[in-house]
Amino acid sequence: MSLEEVAPSDWDAAVPADAYLRREYAETAVLLDPGELVLLHTEGTVFPCIVRETDGTRDATGLYGFGGPVGDSPRFYELYEDWCRERGLVTTFTWFHPRFQNHRPSRFHVESRGGTVAWRLEGDLFERLHRHHRRAVRKAEAAGIEIRITTAPPDLGPFARLYERTMAEKGATGFYYFPEEYWQSLANRDWLVLFEALQDGELTAALLGLASKPWLHYHLGASERSGGANNLLFLRTAEWARDEGYERFHLGGGVGGADDSLLQFKLRFDEGGLIESAVGKAIHDDDAYRRLGGKGFDGFFPAYRRAL
Repeated sequence: MSLEEVAPSDWDAAVPADAYLRREYAETAVLLDPGELVLLHTEGTVFPCIVRETDGTRDATGLYGFGGPVGDSPRFYELYEDWCRERGLVTTFTWFHPRFQNHRPSRFHVESRGGTVAWRLEGDLFERLHRHHRRAVRKAEAAGIEIRITTAPPDLGPFARLYERTMAEKGATGFYYFPEEYWQSLANRDWLVLFEALQDGELTAALLGLASKPWLHYHLGASERSGGANNLLFLRTAEWARDEGYERFHLGGGVGGADDSLLQFKLRFDEGGLIESAVGKAIHDDDAYRRLGGKGFDGFFPAYRRAL
């Protein structure tokens, strides 16, 4: 058994059907975290990642969003450790994928986060909402909020502008801002769906969904402060996904994976939809990591990238 680097042309055939794992998504993610795109494969397991090099230090990171090694190969982690040593990698960091719960068999150092909400798309979705969400939805409907749905949107300019205003209002760090080329790279993708809430023709809330059955993933969202538009938008998105045959609408968790007010907002759509979330950390060269100022797994990881 060996660990192989999969050719770009063979990438999608090697991974499970999920938007976060496919090659086209990886090509957008590398714009946010530059490096060499690699898909590692051994019988039963795949790991899409980015190999980065800065000032002679090399490491690996999972793609923006969710991923990690997916599969059940009993030897993957042993083979991966050998591969990292051969390539001169100091560390690896990744978010695991909630759909596959792949943190459970991992041999990385695993740290749990506050959980992520995977809304179960069954039954009367409105009636299962928390009463505060139901009230907000009714308010938005009474205000005449309309929902527009576009698959493979050709222009993400309006969404990007609303998103940037939302991030500025929240005082978000630079991590949450994206270059123009990123928005351009997402446009016209058949696995991207744009959901927009409009009042009197003006965009007031929107979200981008990564579409790959059985899960629709909430990727990015933005909203003005307006009565219930966001709540209605989430509900209509879930109803669309259910009608299209999706099993879950994955809303994600709190900021940075925390159990915070954002997570609680998402839980009010499906209070039974909370599932485990976690990150994985690995140190492949202890001496090099110590020389670079690292001291184990606590805190920001890898420590030497905090200032980058």
